Amino acid sequence: MFIERIDIHPTHTRDKFKLRCGKPFPFGATLIPGGVNFSIFSRHATSCTLVLFDKNYPKPMAEILFPKEFRIGNVYCMVVFGLDYENIEYGYRMDGPNNFKQGHWFDNSKILLDPYAKIISGRDVWGVQPDWDNIYQYRGKIAFEDFDWEDDCHLDIPSEELIIYEMHVRSFTKHPSSNVKHPGTFAAIREKIPYLKELGINAVELMPIFEFDEFENSRLNPQTGEMLLNYWGYSTVGFFAPKAGYAATGKLGMQADELKSLVKALHQNGIEVILDVVFNHTAEGNEQGNYISFRGIDNQTYYMLTPEGYYYNFSGCGNTLNCNNPIVRGMVLDCLQYWVSEYHIDGFRFDLASILGRDPWGKPLINPPLLETLAFDPILAKCKLIAEAWDAGGLYQVGSFPDYGRWAEWNGKYRDSIRNFIKGDGNVNDMALRLQGSPDLYAETCRTPSASINFITAHDGFTLADLVSYNHKHNQANGENNNDGENSNDSWNCGIEGPTENQSINDLRQRQIRNALAILMISQGVPMLLMGDEIGRSKQGNNNTYCHDNELNWLDWTLLDKNVNLFQFVKNCIAFRKSHPILRQSHFLNQDNSGSTHPDITWHGTKAWNPDFSDHNRTTAFMLCGRQIGRNKKKDDYIYVAMNMHWEAHNFEIPKLHRSIQWHIFANTGVKSPEDSWEPGNEPLLDNQQEVLVGSRSVIILVGK
Repeated sequence: MFIERIDIHPTHTRDKFKLRCGKPFPFGATLIPGGVNFSIFSRHATSCTLVLFDKNYPKPMAEILFPKEFRIGNVYCMVVFGLDYENIEYGYRMDGPNNFKQGHWFDNSKILLDPYAKIISGRDVWGVQPDWDNIYQYRGKIAFEDFDWEDDCHLDIPSEELIIYEMHVRSFTKHPSSNVKHPGTFAAIREKIPYLKELGINAVELMPIFEFDEFENSRLNPQTGEMLLNYWGYSTVGFFAPKAGYAATGKLGMQADELKSLVKALHQNGIEVILDVVFNHTAEGNEQGNYISFRGIDNQTYYMLTPEGYYYNFSGCGNTLNCNNPIVRGMVLDCLQYWVSEYHIDGFRFDLASILGRDPWGKPLINPPLLETLAFDPILAKCKLIAEAWDAGGLYQVGSFPDYGRWAEWNGKYRDSIRNFIKGDGNVNDMALRLQGSPDLYAETCRTPSASINFITAHDGFTLADLVSYNHKHNQANGENNNDGENSNDSWNCGIEGPTENQSINDLRQRQIRNALAILMISQGVPMLLMGDEIGRSKQGNNNTYCHDNELNWLDWTLLDKNVNLFQFVKNCIAFRKSHPILRQSHFLNQDNSGSTHPDITWHGTKAWNPDFSDHNRTTAFMLCGRQIGRNKKKDDYIYVAMNMHWEAHNFEIPKLHRSIQWHIFANTGVKSPEDSWEPGNEPLLDNQQEVLVGSRSVIILVGK
């Protein structure tokens, strides 16, 4: 005999809608047999109303007050039966106290976005200004988890094997020269996967793709009259929803499937996907900001507040999420688990991650619950967790970020050390530590070199071409009187500020770019390359292009033809790194575990076996012995690297090896292409096996085999 399920029957009726008490978990809007389960938390609200819209209609088609008996603890949960869930949008009204000093901002005239909304409409096409009179700007929609992943799974590439490429989704293909079908979208990146593979990339780090409003703080460019936008997206509206404006199918509500198709295609080509996530603040801003979601749902819970009710601003963006409140901590965990399980994301880079370790009053915690939770969560167990280990409140934790054996860090000290050494102002002793994966920062806490994400440039700051072309930032186009952006860039223009026809200066700049890239790829740790540095991309000296939807940010693909020699150099350096396991160690060097006559690493100067670590010195060299580098990795060659950042050439005496081993030259940044680098395996024999002339401001890499 067939027995109907009791829990599919309604118990209440409101107007034409049939209802019953819902399930408190999971939060958000979830499809169930016959209906939709709506669940939302608010500790301090006195009532909650579900607001339903027909898709794209300006006014609600229904408002359903949650009956008192549909509140379980601090969760309002209700099943609504018979909804046309493909054609509705939803939000909430919350009633409760409105007391600034107590931190309560309830206002039932506002319609609020569900923090757990998986799809958000209202910003469906990039750059289309919304109707500012619309009573509900961001609308939650029901997500359908029906994507066919086939046999896709996480790649689980060991961290020390990664070559990370930081990119902005829109900038990567928006330039007309990209020649893609849908410029500036997830779909367009799929067309460029062959380029990433040719370069040798095996991980892309996408700048924020969670839904954000590009019109936040929009204004006119004082120089051109062009609209300046929130272009980079470091101001989240919804943490669970991909940005519709980044999808060619966003106007159809298919952004989730388009992003999943990209992830699937990248995985098929051996490329992991890391998301840059922003949990330190939201788009609601400071006390003058908008009601979007959290402020009207439970302001006191979601944000760090002063005793007077104002927002703490450790983010520099007006507010700070109260990440170590158990409710907020749970939301962050739910969010990351969702992206890993539903989108097959391989890792996360956390913007201003030091905020995640502060208590509700801003004090750094010794054992931050959120960071520990993420480190030990079973669903995130294979995920890469990368911290930007500082915040806008002055907390700097590079080398001391609470890691629990799991967290890596953007190594800002690596960036600074390499920049200074290349321009001739560096300290050789400090440089030696960075080349080894920064054991001074990570060895004492039993971390490995892969805790260090090595970078010289990133989205925030100069590109590599600008780093060697400008002494000062040139941010006038941002409309902030050149006051925004970092003032200290550790850059050097090589003699003239900006573009020049002086060939000797241009040659020096090209050499300096190659020096930086060569050093990056032979350093222990995990290298991260900024989009476009491999083909000489410039932002005209602007080190803070957060607001520009134009050529300042767009990658000009004609540079690939113009600077094909640079591209080939970078491609060879990446291939060289992949060919030599000794460059990708999971332990710190400096111990002789090889059983050979040489330690893993030895230091040299212009005389072999005679390093000079004095402060004034601008030259150094080291040799890696890869004769046997661990149980799971085969024997490798010897590698010798000589770096001369002096303005004069120097002869370097080369360490003498066994007579059966000879030195071959892989790279020499001091000579013209194509002899500045060679494909691994095809390196020519070095004519003089006793010494090598290293030109002024040059790097030479030899392989002994």
